[in-house]
Amino acid sequence: MNRYSVNRRQLNRQALALALTPWLGACAQAQSVQSAASAGGPRWQSDPFSLGVASGQPQPDSVVLWTRLRMAPVDEAQRGRAQSVVCEVFADEALRQPVRQWLVQTDASRAHSVHVLASGLQPGRHYWYRFVCGQAISPVGRTRTSPALNEAVPRLRMALASCQHFEQGYFAAHRDMAERDLDLVLFVGDYIYESSNPRFIVRKHEGGIPVLLDEYRERHAQYKSDADLRACHAAHPWVMTWDDHEVVNDYANDLDQKFTDAQVFLRRRAAAYQAYFEHMPVRLGPDPSQPSQMRIHDRMAWGRLADVWTLDCRQYRDHHACPDPNRGGGRVVVGCDALANPGRSMLGAAQEQWLNEGLTQSQRRWKLLAQSTQMSSSGVDTPLGRSAFTDGWDGYPKARERLLSTIAEARLQNVVLLGGDVHMNVASQLRVQPNNDKSPIVAAELVATSITSRGLGENLLAQIRASNPDIVHARSDERGYTVLDVKPERTVAEMRTTANPVKADAQFGVQARFEIVQGVAGLHKL
Repeated sequence: MNRYSVNRRQLNRQALALALTPWLGACAQAQSVQSAASAGGPRWQSDPFSLGVASGQPQPDSVVLWTRLRMAPVDEAQRGRAQSVVCEVFADEALRQPVRQWLVQTDASRAHSVHVLASGLQPGRHYWYRFVCGQAISPVGRTRTSPALNEAVPRLRMALASCQHFEQGYFAAHRDMAERDLDLVLFVGDYIYESSNPRFIVRKHEGGIPVLLDEYRERHAQYKSDADLRACHAAHPWVMTWDDHEVVNDYANDLDQKFTDAQVFLRRRAAAYQAYFEHMPVRLGPDPSQPSQMRIHDRMAWGRLADVWTLDCRQYRDHHACPDPNRGGGRVVVGCDALANPGRSMLGAAQEQWLNEGLTQSQRRWKLLAQSTQMSSSGVDTPLGRSAFTDGWDGYPKARERLLSTIAEARLQNVVLLGGDVHMNVASQLRVQPNNDKSPIVAAELVATSITSRGLGENLLAQIRASNPDIVHARSDERGYTVLDVKPERTVAEMRTTANPVKADAQFGVQARFEIVQGVAGLHKL
């Protein structure tokens, strides 16, 4: 054996040792951290991870991982105690390749929720994760990071969904989503409902209308008791914004339908916001002790393929125009001069400026704006004039005009508005001047129907279609979600639906498909 052969073998052994060091170190650290938490942790009588796990807000090097310890009555003694929870991330589904782990503390002040910003990850790849507390181990979730910012990404597949009233049907759409090959779920509002309608109850809410923090926490917990919803959270990362029912129907900024004193209502809103952040896989911001004050609007890049904005259409908006003095919130009006006020905003001045700057500076192929409702006009022509529903974008027409004018004046291409709220599938052309064929199409709009919430009657919807030629497609008789397949050359939307009300074993089919071609404003039906 010559000297060269010996040195080569030694070098090979050293290289192998160096290659294995990160894996062996991660494995040893994971075992030691988990063992330490298990040894000193509680002995649970019931599963504390019954609300499941979730991930969200993917970035190239990080993702938010979530769970919440839910104490059953047999574990009541643990409720007032701080708990240590281990979060583990793995590179493989078999959980044999540990990547990183975190030991975090949680307590009753945050409903024993756990948020981990899992950083130090590789871009554009899948990871698996779980949580450990005492001898209890959570279900395993699957997540992924977004691609590197300058990567030429071939596609983005996501589900667009909203409006899941627990009482009005089962969450079978989430089962369908969980089984599909998706990069993420884009949820645009009404994750919970505070309200009830006795005419449409399929299964019942627990308790009354939530007002206090613990009541909102219980409502969120009931929604996450649904196995299909938990499965969808465990299967895909979520990107989210909210609408009104996470707090109360049709609220606008600091005003609710009952014209409650602003300080009283803001306390309720703060409780609802805190419960929302406690139960969602979202970043808590610089001060996790103040989750009710965190902002929800955000921007995510998907390589060089797309920018995705999530907008907040509730917290900063102006109050509704021409309100009913006896009952606030949105209503249908005709001849409301306040609608022409150029200062009124759906997003608030600061968010409008942030969005306009982001849009005009974006260099990515697709610009996807996710917000909570329908942007295209849905008013009806009447003998007294055109109607407007003041809770939607028709109630803020100058704000809509400003946004679409920004797109037109900057000659932005491939802009798609994504929405929910109206409980129907909608595909529309967007113009600065709605329904005016002399005003060029500047963007496309896709609105997903509700997961369960009941839709409009066909007579009213027929009037809306007849009065709004920009609406290419509108159906409110089915429930479901929309799959978006974004590629450099085109975006295809597939509206997946089932009959209303949604049954537990519902099967989903394709209601309609639409295409948006790169460089061509607007959409067309396939």
